[in-house]
Amino acid sequence: MEGSGNTDARKSGSGGVRGFLSLTPLLVFLLVYVLSSVIADDFYAVPVSSAFLIACVYAVAVAGGPLAERVRAFSKGAGNPDIMLMIWIFMLAGAFAGTAKAIGSVDATVSLMLGIIPPGIILAGLFVTACLISMAMGTSVGTIVALVPIGAGIAGQCGLSQPFMAAVIVGGAFFGDNLSFISDTTIAATQAAGCDMADKFKANLLIVMPAFVVVTVIYMVMGREVGFNGDITHANPLLVLPYMLVIVLALLRLDVTLVLTVGVVTNAVIGFLTGSYGWTGWMKSAGEGIAGMSDLIIVTLLAGGLLEMIRRGGGLDLIINTLTRHIGGKRGAQAAIACLVSLANVCTANNTIAIITTGRIAHDVARKFGVSARKTASLMDTFSCLVQSLIPYGAQLLMAAGLASISSSSIIPYLYYPFLMGLCAVCSIVFSRK
Repeated sequence: MEGSGNTDARKSGSGGVRGFLSLTPLLVFLLVYVLSSVIADDFYAVPVSSAFLIACVYAVAVAGGPLAERVRAFSKGAGNPDIMLMIWIFMLAGAFAGTAKAIGSVDATVSLMLGIIPPGIILAGLFVTACLISMAMGTSVGTIVALVPIGAGIAGQCGLSQPFMAAVIVGGAFFGDNLSFISDTTIAATQAAGCDMADKFKANLLIVMPAFVVVTVIYMVMGREVGFNGDITHANPLLVLPYMLVIVLALLRLDVTLVLTVGVVTNAVIGFLTGSYGWTGWMKSAGEGIAGMSDLIIVTLLAGGLLEMIRRGGGLDLIINTLTRHIGGKRGAQAAIACLVSLANVCTANNTIAIITTGRIAHDVARKFGVSARKTASLMDTFSCLVQSLIPYGAQLLMAAGLASISSSSIIPYLYYPFLMGLCAVCSIVFSRK
């Protein structure tokens, strides 16, 4: 992948100016989004898709070559198999959420959890649950699909904001994604660095454990102020089945598309048996759920095209060459590795692809300056997860926002764990031995 990227960059004439020009669409996106939000005096009022559309038009306009070729390249990026797979997941997740809500599964599951978990630990309980499920599943997206609708229901019962509750689950999802032995980011990072998964896990755990402990304590303290609004009804076990089934199947490491398909079918069967809806009602609720995902589907397509234009123009090569040109010492090498994977993640919106793209360079830098393989793998995995959790056009925030019917950017201020995880990762570089 890395070799083909370099070849494409040479073909498209990626010099310093050319590479920088290919990166400017990201600056345009941020500038348009921030300025529009400031003018509106509301960072949640501006759709991410609108800012992305302007950036995409700009990216096609400044790219080299005939217009038809530029549009074709953009379309190729938007239609990338990974992008299309993510859209399938979004649609299935929307159908599952819509049909589960229609039969009362969400309310029943929320009532069950509120009846079991004491109010004082509901926030910490959800966070730790997300951490454990994500570690077992090896996927942050699957954890978000399973827990965000439940968290949204609890937020309504407890008088908490939807973005805050979504952030609790997203933070826990990235904790597990970062540490899981079966996570694609862990596999990619250990293979690139050339280290054993157990060694990477131990080194990574030392970096993120302080953040996990502090955030859990924060949620314990905040949970003391949480109270329930209204009565907690008795949960019908049959209505709880869909979400429990999705979690169990995901823990068995089945493909997320299969898990969601089984969930949608289960909702249909329960809905028909309980009389919640007929065939037409099921189709309508599934369609409404899919329609609720339309904004994040559009953003995903636009992001795929935009990031392909950046890769094609040599933007990633420029970042790699710039950061590795002037490295001084072991700490500088660690900082360069962290910056490499972070900037690659900003440009790809996919933490696994960011690790694969920069892995070989990071491995060479680490060997040259004496950075251990386990530390290299930990830095790549941690910083890629950090950036992925904070970009409003990343799949995880888009998924959480779609399921909770909120803006993806509204979740970011409440992401306590990712912010503290990033702080701990930076400290592990600053205070590392020379």
